[in-house]
Amino acid sequence: MRDYGKVHTSFWTSADMRELSEDGRTMAIYLLTCPHGTIAGVFRLPDGYASEDLKWESERVKSTLSELLVKGFASRCEQTKWVCVTKHLDWNPPENPNQKKAVAKIISQVPDSCDWKAGFIGKYGAELGIEAKPLPNPSATLPEPVTVTVAVTGTVEPKGSLSPAKLTTSNCPTEKIIEIYHDVLPELPAVRIKTAGRDRAVKARWQWVLTSKKPDGTRRAETTDAGLEWFKNYFTRTRDNEFLMGQTPRTGDHKNWQCDFDFLLTEKGMKHVIEKTRETA
Repeated sequence: MRDYGKVHTSFWTSADMRELSEDGRTMAIYLLTCPHGTIAGVFRLPDGYASEDLKWESERVKSTLSELLVKGFASRCEQTKWVCVTKHLDWNPPENPNQKKAVAKIISQVPDSCDWKAGFIGKYGAELGIEAKPLPNPSATLPEPVTVTVAVTGTVEPKGSLSPAKLTTSNCPTEKIIEIYHDVLPELPAVRIKTAGRDRAVKARWQWVLTSKKPDGTRRAETTDAGLEWFKNYFTRTRDNEFLMGQTPRTGDHKNWQCDFDFLLTEKGMKHVIEKTRETA
């Protein structure tokens, strides 16, 4: 357990932080200073830990964490429950070789199945002296593994594949995803402006689509075309949800609420579509 966490005073004037809800800012401060945190800015955080520390109900923890994930403040692997504060090492770079070794040791403890680990190593591995491991062969029918290196080494990747280290950068077809949304759901509010927050939200969901697995253990998508097909299917299934399409009466807090592109990118929206329709995405 560390004794303290560092928070710069600009936290309170940052445009990104000011866009967050009050709970969102509280959770951000918590991730930066909680006793589970490390010098690497990565740590395991089951919902129960945060619920106990913050004295919040589990659903409040989940929805607030989702807000931070969509904003790009942090990444969290739902399978392993490991969290990564996205820019922690940019804000708090290791000051000496011993600190670099300490960070590398912590990263070695993160399970290889963690969906953000490859991207982390791709960004910081060279500086920290961490070698990226080749990804396993996605097809058991191939005689030998297909090597995909996540470190920046110049290794040629298989045609049509995407390295997890690059999923949230130039490989995310944001414009095409928005176009598919407009084509499939013309009744819902159109995306008329592009913001940094909206861009981060699209990239976060894109990364999830290409790194997570379906209940049967297969990847949801492994190529750009397959990823776009997933979004087309996802938006199509939204049409089958009467509540999201405004076809059922709404009362209380939902009286004037309308589903839109931003909601469908959130974890809450995704669960609503996937878990309340018949097909398994």
